Amino acid sequence: MRRWMNACRPLISSKSLVLQRNRFVMAANNVRVLSIQSHVVSGYVGNKSACFPLQVLGFEVDTINSVQFSNHTGYKSFKGQVLDNNQLGDLIEGLKSNGIDFYSHLLTGYIGSKSFLEKVKSVVEHLKTVNPNLIYVCDPVMGDHGKMYVPEDLLPVYREHIVPLADIITPNQYEAELLSGRKIKNEGDALEVMKWFHDQGAKTVVLSSTELGSENELLGLASSVINGTSTRLQIGIPRLPVNFTGTGDLFASLLLGWMHHTDSNLKKSVENTVDTMQTILRRTLDMARQEAGPDTPLTVRHLELKLVQSLDDIRSPVSKCKASVLEN
Repeated sequence: MRRWMNACRPLISSKSLVLQRNRFVMAANNVRVLSIQSHVVSGYVGNKSACFPLQVLGFEVDTINSVQFSNHTGYKSFKGQVLDNNQLGDLIEGLKSNGIDFYSHLLTGYIGSKSFLEKVKSVVEHLKTVNPNLIYVCDPVMGDHGKMYVPEDLLPVYREHIVPLADIITPNQYEAELLSGRKIKNEGDALEVMKWFHDQGAKTVVLSSTELGSENELLGLASSVINGTSTRLQIGIPRLPVNFTGTGDLFASLLLGWMHHTDSNLKKSVENTVDTMQTILRRTLDMARQEAGPDTPLTVRHLELKLVQSLDDIRSPVSKCKASVLEN
């Protein structure tokens, strides 16, 4: 019996060494993102909107789908499934058991069930034990223009459990108001709300869009506190005459990419993100009008983001939008 036990010890140790070696190899390779958000068969939202830009920017991207639908919910109908915590847990356990759970970044977006979001908390905590330097980028997708489009019981989970784990967070104005419990009526309010996120633990806060601009511009605001250095800025975002879907997902992925490539230079990262967004949206609108023809109303199908056609612009954005730094 003792000989059998001794013979087994190297096998157990060998398995552990394989897992450790796999993680070391992954750590030495290019940056690797795990993106947890929605998936659609047709169109560009969620992982379909976030994955391609990150790959163009040089990231390895693994995806887990929080929901999988035939198309996004802006169409007249959709079919599909909402995943739960057990399904998420199975996928993470598979990665863990093979030692392929080392990531440089985690990105989360639309999540459709409370149990799934609660499980995300333990996923973040686990991934940060595997890589203490992991950067968690949270896009707390809950609603826009005063309307929630996720179950209301997700809000306290985000506020109490997810936000404190985020390194970078990218809410729109409505989501920032929901999470902080404060209305944003002017720039001072926005700065106070961003401070609230910092107080919860976020190093970088970007309000991807607010209504504090003008008739022709939205206003984006951002704040970072990194290594004792504080930066706050604002940037005008030209308004376009149509509504697109998947833009928040695209924004968060581009910001993640450029924060990495610029060594967390907030001003350059926000400018590159907005410049890329504007180019993609204008191309999408131009191609939609060409496809629809004159005097024909544009549909949600016409306005699916033209990401593949924008490959070169994602890789090398043309500088147009300038951010201005605010006094601390």
